[in-house]
Amino acid sequence: MRYNLLKWILFISLSFIWGSSFILMKVSKQGLTGSQIASLRIFAAGVVLIPFALAHHSKVPRKKLWLVFIAGLTGNLLPAYLYATAISHNLDSSLAGILNSLTPIFVVIIGVLFFKDYVQRRKIIGVLAGFAGLCLLFLHDTSHIENIKFGSLILLATIIYGININVVSHTLPGIKPLHIATVSVAMMTLPAGLLLWYHDFFRLSFSDPVIRRSVFMSCLLGIGGSAIATMLFYLLVKKAGGLFASLVAYGIPFIALLWGVIYGENITVYQVAGLGIILVGVYLANK
Repeated sequence: MRYNLLKWILFISLSFIWGSSFILMKVSKQGLTGSQIASLRIFAAGVVLIPFALAHHSKVPRKKLWLVFIAGLTGNLLPAYLYATAISHNLDSSLAGILNSLTPIFVVIIGVLFFKDYVQRRKIIGVLAGFAGLCLLFLHDTSHIENIKFGSLILLATIIYGININVVSHTLPGIKPLHIATVSVAMMTLPAGLLLWYHDFFRLSFSDPVIRRSVFMSCLLGIGGSAIATMLFYLLVKKAGGLFASLVAYGIPFIALLWGVIYGENITVYQVAGLGIILVGVYLANK
């Protein structure tokens, strides 16, 4: 009973943390640019994970370190920039959360196209269902061209996530995912710090309460949404298995929708229907 309670606490916590990341970016944009939000997020996450990375780096073969760096780039830094840029240009956080649920679909597509993974008919149907849900999201109201333009950045981020997951699973076998995660994110600390400097973060007026609030939210996004959530996810994998842990992908968009309702975003029946179709596709593609 205690075991079941723990795994559900972890599941709900992760769904809430990752589902809330989109609204944290929306709040952060009040005082920071998209580039500053992304850089600060990854920098904060990297600093928190450096002690763990120092303990885990010996578990990663030296000749594989460049692949771990690529994992950090495709699994953290690049998607963070795409998400923050899209939301800083007024893409609804709820729509970003819905589009994020396409990640498992692209994991399957990229695995088949580039890594010759075996594909079953059910997976093909799942991919087509996910694509149908995407079309419904983008095409129900072509007057909102900005949603299509910046929603495409979220779509690109999910494709990059798909590349990341396939690269890790096919080129880094035998290395524990927790070790890959902590070392790869810690390796992003230096480039994220340089990008903070490049984007004039240190010239901001930190006496401004709006900027201080935005900095706090971005740090919370990095520490909670990237660092702590990573540790919780692999704890959930250890306690409940990878299949149960993967179901977090279903909880994230609903939390994002909830925050969208709270912040008065325009959530349409087409978005809800699109999410439903996408999740059916995710289920079929990853069953």
